[in-house]
Amino acid sequence: MAKSILQSDRTYCFICGRNGNGDPLEEHHCFSGNPSRKLSEQDGLKVYICGNRCHRNGPKSVHRCQKTANALHKLAQMAWEAKYGTRKQFMERYGKNYL
Repeated sequence: MAKSILQSDRTYCFICGRNGNGDPLEEHHCFSGNPSRKLSEQDGLKVYICGNRCHRNGPKSVHRCQKTANALHKLAQMAWEAKYGTRKQFMERYGKNYL
C-alpha cells in the first residue's frame, strides 16, 4: 500500500480542510473502477476526505459532483507526471488524459 503522493498529512480533509471531527476522514482513490483503483493504490493517487460531506453525500462531494471529481483527476495526473513519467505514459497506464 503506497502513501499518498498528493497529501502527506492525513489529519485534514484534502478538499475542505476540516479535521474530520464529526465527519470522519476516509481514503479516496483518485481513479476508480478496475484496474484504475488498484493503479491508484500502487501509485499513491489517493487522498483523505470527510466521509459524508466531501466523499459521498455533499453537493460538491467527489461521488456526486463531476466538477470536484475532475479537479481531483487533474491534480492526481499532475502529481503522477511529476513523480513517475510523461503524459503519454500516464495515458497508457490510466487510459485517459485529464489535463
